[in-house]
Amino acid sequence: MTKSKLIEMNNVGIVVENLDNAIKFFNEIGLELEGRMMVEGEWAGQVTGLGNQSVEVAMMVTPDGYSRLELSKFISPETISDHRTAPVNSLGYLRIMFRVDNLDELLLRLEKQGVEIVGEVVNYENIYKLCYIRGTEGLLVGLAEQIGGTSVTDILENK
Repeated sequence: MTKSKLIEMNNVGIVVENLDNAIKFFNEIGLELEGRMMVEGEWAGQVTGLGNQSVEVAMMVTPDGYSRLELSKFISPETISDHRTAPVNSLGYLRIMFRVDNLDELLLRLEKQGVEIVGEVVNYENIYKLCYIRGTEGLLVGLAEQIGGTSVTDILENK
């Protein structure tokens, strides 16, 4: 039997309370709504282990078309825990990071929506300008603007 090979990372999923607000937030960062639908029934629960479920799903896609973010609002069963405001050193979901081309301009737009910077905007070795923000529903999101010619991938490959 031939060993299975990884083809691509399909998406990252985030459960939210308000799907419209989450779509608006991630759209402001630069993702586009690819589609929105209900996922219901026993078959879906067989995948997730939750039994008969009803979930509204919105798939957001990055401008390059390669990465997707699946936003889910559970109608039933109801959500049972909330990790959205956990600090960055918590076990489990850490954060999602996006590379942007003009961090300062984006932060001005996001601050008008009530987004807060978690710490500070920092310059990482003249390679990236970075920050963490608390977005809609307190979701932790990282934003990075490449400001130097060397990328983090280049640094890691040279170690």
